[in-house]
Amino acid sequence: MTWRASILTLFPEMFPGPLGHSLAGRALENGIWSLDLIQIRDFATDRHHSVDDTPFGGGAGMVMRPDVIDAAMEQAAMEQAPMEQAPMEQAVDGRPIWCLTPRGRRFTQEDAVKLAAGPGVVLLCGRYEGIDQRVIDVWAMDEVSVGDFVLSGGEPGALVLLDAVIRLLPGVMGAADSATEESFSNGLLEYPHFTRPAEWRGRRVPDVLLSGHHGAVAAWRREAAEQITKSRRPDLWAAHETTKGRLK
Repeated sequence: MTWRASILTLFPEMFPGPLGHSLAGRALENGIWSLDLIQIRDFATDRHHSVDDTPFGGGAGMVMRPDVIDAAMEQAAMEQAPMEQAPMEQAVDGRPIWCLTPRGRRFTQEDAVKLAAGPGVVLLCGRYEGIDQRVIDVWAMDEVSVGDFVLSGGEPGALVLLDAVIRLLPGVMGAADSATEESFSNGLLEYPHFTRPAEWRGRRVPDVLLSGHHGAVAAWRREAAEQITKSRRPDLWAAHETTKGRLK
């Protein structure tokens, strides 16, 4: 079954962008995943094709209108179920609806794994000051952020999110076990990597990696991953230690 991504955006020309190249691009060509683009502005009803308005209560910026977003969401639902409109407050065609916003919960590797195991996702890319909360609530959208920073819109975040998921789809990556050893997959950052030549600019690859002793290599990699996580991401290390404590 093809994994489906539907994107509601004011800038559909930004897609597939980098997702049209490398692993994701080949997977798109091979039908492992598909991309549906919905131009939000097509659902504006005034002659200026307005999709935003001033916020109630005052303040800077503009807010994306709920009626325009709602009409675009209805179209997304109709495209997946031509004979009948998918009901509100439910996922579209079994796929969760996510809204890209800097105030959302942080997207994680665990989220990527869960999405990759499902039928796909519907992504709403926010713009301007934000999106009217009512349409987010009506469609039971999960508000998600790709990091603790603010972008000009949800499109770059959607590209990042999709890349993280698509590479996990069956048949996309060459080595099936590659993803299981990456950063965040086991609660730790990944260990350092080395390749030929064994000595370069006076720096030698750690002897244990040349030993051929698989158990020793695994132990070295585990220790290295723990040390890197402790020093670079103490928050991850604390969560990892808490999880270990619960499992004992």
